[in-house]
Amino acid sequence: MKTLIISPHPDDEVLGCGGTIRRLVKQGGHVVVAIVTKGTPLYPAAQVRTVRAEARKAAKRLGVAELLFMNLPVTTLHLMPEHKINRVFDRLINRQVMPDTIFLPFPGDRHEDHRQVFEAAMVALRCDGRRRAVQRVYCYETVSETHWAAPGLEPAFEPTTYADISDTLSDKLAAMQCYRSQLAAGIPARSIEAIEALARFRGSVVGLPAAEAFHLVRELWIKASKEPIALGKRK
Repeated sequence: MKTLIISPHPDDEVLGCGGTIRRLVKQGGHVVVAIVTKGTPLYPAAQVRTVRAEARKAAKRLGVAELLFMNLPVTTLHLMPEHKINRVFDRLINRQVMPDTIFLPFPGDRHEDHRQVFEAAMVALRCDGRRRAVQRVYCYETVSETHWAAPGLEPAFEPTTYADISDTLSDKLAAMQCYRSQLAAGIPARSIEAIEALARFRGSVVGLPAAEAFHLVRELWIKASKEPIALGKRK
């Protein structure tokens, strides 16, 4: 089974899905992470190289099979012609990776890049009979982005699916610690303590030590398929 995690920026994949990525890998799954934006020219080239090296370390720590860099402009995705960004995501999803399951950023996130990534990916995921159908589409939450939406005015993140990461929370935190440059920014919502607290809270909702929460966008029952992230039995 192949899973694609689309991350607008380096570290979003760990914040939203780090424990689930490790869980899928331990189950024998093939996980691909695609980081959408590059960083330049907004950030110096040296900083971009540093963050990319950190992304590679985090991916290795989680056991990611493939790490892709899409090299789109950071913070300005909304300025790209719509047909161009849609074409990029169509190629990624339907020709390059062809996943069974896909994880996307939540469309109500504060960062405009997250919203644009969701919209372009959903265009590529249209079930029009011409594309290979992706069986499961989820949105993940990103601390400091998902929770900064305006209450009542923008869509709120409402979990529908929980992944038990009791055995992989330590891997998620270790992968996040690979992003030393991001942790050095000192944003409380992205601290190791906050990341663990959210995982503990999500787990408490469903009677687990730790969990990651997702919003199910679509699920297609095609033949007999094993649900990769449904709550499993605890040992």
